[in-house]
Amino acid sequence: MVYFPARKCYHAAKLGILLILVVALLSFFEKWRGGKLSTGATFSDPVEAEFERQILEDEARIIPGLGEGGVAAHLVGEDKRLGEESEKKLAMNVYLSDRISYNRTLKDYRNQACTRVVYDAELPSASVILIFHNEPYSVVVRTVWSVVNSARRNNPWFAKANYVERDTGKTMTLGYPGQDPTSPFVYLKEIILVDDNSTLPELKGKLSHYVRTRLPPDLIRILRLPDRIGLTQARQHGARMATGDVLVFLDAHCEGSWDWLRPLLQRIKDSREAVVTPLIDVLDQTTFQYQTGNDDFEVGGFTFTGHFTWIDVPEREKKRRGSDIGPTWSPTMAGGLFAINRAYYWEMGAYDEQMAGWGGENLEMSFRIWQCGGTLETIPCSRVGHVFRSFHPYGLPANSDTHGINTARMAEVWMDEYAELFYLHRPDLRNNPKIGDVTHRKILREKLQCKSFQWYLDNIYKEKFVPVRDVYGYGRFMNPSSGFCLDTMQREGEAVPLGVYPCHAQLQATQYLSLSLAGELRDEEKCAQLQYTRRENEVDEDISRKVLMATCHGKQRGQKWKYEASSGTLKHADSGLCLSAGRDSSADVLARTCRGQPDQRWRIDYAEYNHFTRDDVEPSDRDEKLKKLRGQRRISRSLLSYSSGESNALPSSESPRRKSHRGKHKRKRTRTKNKFIVKLLRTLANGTEDHLEVDIHCKHRQLYPNNSFVRDLVTILNDRNIKVQDI
Repeated sequence: MVYFPARKCYHAAKLGILLILVVALLSFFEKWRGGKLSTGATFSDPVEAEFERQILEDEARIIPGLGEGGVAAHLVGEDKRLGEESEKKLAMNVYLSDRISYNRTLKDYRNQACTRVVYDAELPSASVILIFHNEPYSVVVRTVWSVVNSARRNNPWFAKANYVERDTGKTMTLGYPGQDPTSPFVYLKEIILVDDNSTLPELKGKLSHYVRTRLPPDLIRILRLPDRIGLTQARQHGARMATGDVLVFLDAHCEGSWDWLRPLLQRIKDSREAVVTPLIDVLDQTTFQYQTGNDDFEVGGFTFTGHFTWIDVPEREKKRRGSDIGPTWSPTMAGGLFAINRAYYWEMGAYDEQMAGWGGENLEMSFRIWQCGGTLETIPCSRVGHVFRSFHPYGLPANSDTHGINTARMAEVWMDEYAELFYLHRPDLRNNPKIGDVTHRKILREKLQCKSFQWYLDNIYKEKFVPVRDVYGYGRFMNPSSGFCLDTMQREGEAVPLGVYPCHAQLQATQYLSLSLAGELRDEEKCAQLQYTRRENEVDEDISRKVLMATCHGKQRGQKWKYEASSGTLKHADSGLCLSAGRDSSADVLARTCRGQPDQRWRIDYAEYNHFTRDDVEPSDRDEKLKKLRGQRRISRSLLSYSSGESNALPSSESPRRKSHRGKHKRKRTRTKNKFIVKLLRTLANGTEDHLEVDIHCKHRQLYPNNSFVRDLVTILNDRNIKVQDI
């Protein structure tokens, strides 16, 4: 046995501790710099050596701990000014991004109930596809690191999984089918970076060198396109290259939160036809703070202008999903982040090959999924942060109107007669050869036996306001004495003044308003309300209030109007003030004390009082299409007010032709029997059937079997498994 002096043992212990600290420190630096350290690495190729030098300089700029945990990052002094300048130019604080760790950690932002969900150990493999064109280098690299880190086998969330197949009882292993159990990355088969012909040099050889030296090279592939073809077609190229069971499309400026991938894969495993999106949070473009709302998230909607919107989850959907974290149906998707079974993607027609650039493809895919038998769902337990830029710092291919053209292609194939509402906003695209041939997409629709757009509105997006449906009137709201019409003036914002402008000869989008059966004076998204509510003791004063277009809340309070058919006035229900045109073109419209003056009289192009037919012009093809869309709708008597005893009194300005036309319709209705029979059928659990015939008598002389009231009744009966055989 050999003995060592105590002093030598002491120094050996100190040396060992020092070595441990050095290793720990090097590991720390490796983490916040974003990859492997290249200390001592040499490259014989001078080009590669130059890339290495540039990357080391980039890593040296990173500030340890900056933005860690998803908190807001801030710079001071000259650095702050340079960051602000970069944001003005690139719609993102790139100067700050370059100083935040490429693989920073994020907090767990999920609903606490998500932590109790147990996913299957064996899930489909994923191919994550990222498209970029002149994206900031540091943002692209951070997105890649976020995907890589979320799939590491040693992540704490993988400690809990279901290892027994529910249907077969088969034992499962953690990973995708056939995956090497020793692989350090779970479920992630590949990351495909598609460079849509970027011109920034750092996105070329430097990015490739970074992937080779600091990221798992066998996990990441870079596809470089020789020409810029836009997001839609670039994704097609990435999808063709993919080999995973599931395609996961992400924008190149994202960061995934804890365990964001598994919920998407589990849902697709459970339902092959489910196309799923994560809950999209905000990465602030100024501070890169990861911002979340509360658990009452929003889903996708759309406007007939062809744009995507966010809407609240309907109450009926909250009941259907059964849980705050359950898969939530979404009428549309934003399109930047979603996952889909790869085989199903191609079966459903993938992206429209003739859509160029960006825009419209998300609504096209959304409508196609729903109308052709799939579902579009938001998965609340999957959260991904996304940088929402205030503007696009780079143009589209050839500076073309890709959004409009793509949307027109979508409308022609999927919206049926409702495409007319899109063309109301974009008449320049009607029959425009720029749209191209859509025959092959219509053949796809027939092949897939897809449902109508009316079915989509009736079953998937029941809350959608259709400007010609369920309305008392629509079109131009004209003040005859001035020749002015109500006009939204293309103003944007949460609450903007409603204006007046000389009436256009043809119906234009800014003058296209509706008075809904709920009493809302509105366009597609916003309703008219007063800037201030009426104060006490102002009844006899000549008061006035600005009229603002604000988000419709559906509660009527403050947004309900009544049209007085005898006087032609539009009266605000809460205040009793009347809408006044004023004398100046382009002025803001006001609500004033009702005085019966000419500037308070309004005519509506198409309304119940004129049987939705204008006297002054012959109906155009578009008018006929809009009228067909409207269908039969009942009058809401709560919206009408008459000064005479005759319930059908019309404005005194009515033309003799219209009076004659009305008289004929009145006599015809008098002779019509307002009685019909409804035959009902219900099939019981034991296979027997109940039959019932119901006599319905309509006291309301304008209520017919094909009226909306009857159709709503039929819908309620169908929901209770009671079929209406005949009416």
